[in-house]
Amino acid sequence: MRLPQKLAATFLILIYAAALGAGWIAPAGYVQQFRENPGASPSSRFLLGTDELGRDAFARLLYGSRVSLSLAPAAALVSTLIAAAVGISAGYFGGWVDTFLMRLTDLFLSVPWLFLILTVRAVLPLNVSPFDSVGITFLLLGMLGWASAARVVRSTALSREARDFMIQARARGCGHWRLLAVHLLPNLRPVVAAQFWMSIPIFILSEANLGFLGLGVAEPLPSWGSLLSGLQSLDTLTAGPWRLAPLGLLVLVMTAFHLVVPMDDFSK
Repeated sequence: MRLPQKLAATFLILIYAAALGAGWIAPAGYVQQFRENPGASPSSRFLLGTDELGRDAFARLLYGSRVSLSLAPAAALVSTLIAAAVGISAGYFGGWVDTFLMRLTDLFLSVPWLFLILTVRAVLPLNVSPFDSVGITFLLLGMLGWASAARVVRSTALSREARDFMIQARARGCGHWRLLAVHLLPNLRPVVAAQFWMSIPIFILSEANLGFLGLGVAEPLPSWGSLLSGLQSLDTLTAGPWRLAPLGLLVLVMTAFHLVVPMDDFSK
């Protein structure tokens, strides 16, 4: 592992540890209001100051990181499983199965899936509980963001189908399930893993977009998207550079994810 990868991995581990330990690091929590200190500047008591309601901005950043960093991998897992099922089925069985699944994939790809998520999320009730909104947001991300990855998996499955080891296995009388489980799936694992890792930062950004538009995780539960929505006002941006902490952390995490697992590692 090269030095940039080590630094990126260490950074992500620290961020995940801080997010999971938010209750210990910031015991005041993300919802408690300090009404005597609304919009306060950073201090030893409030490391990133407070928002307009007097809530600890540092605590909300930690809890928001927990939501985004914990559930984006869950959404990526759902998306990757769907993509793997569709791509492998299309590439292995071919014929009408391939035609049907690829037309379905084309249907999802014909509309930018972020706008599709926005449409679906917009028609759902806005007065759902914060924890229900978390589940709805990331389930939508996982179920609607699989199409591009499915095409990659299908293309790889087709190339593996023509390899000598698959031809020899068929010649020896291997059944479909043995071919899939023993010969094809292990050879597709690096590609599927690559799609999973690539999906995590994409879903983090997608949730941030939804939250910025007010369609993500519901208040008072914070996420990076809802925290970024507070940066829409020019007055907020000019109030102090510490207000940009959620944006800075988002950029750093995106960079770290792209550094920690280079895609050429999956092609070996």
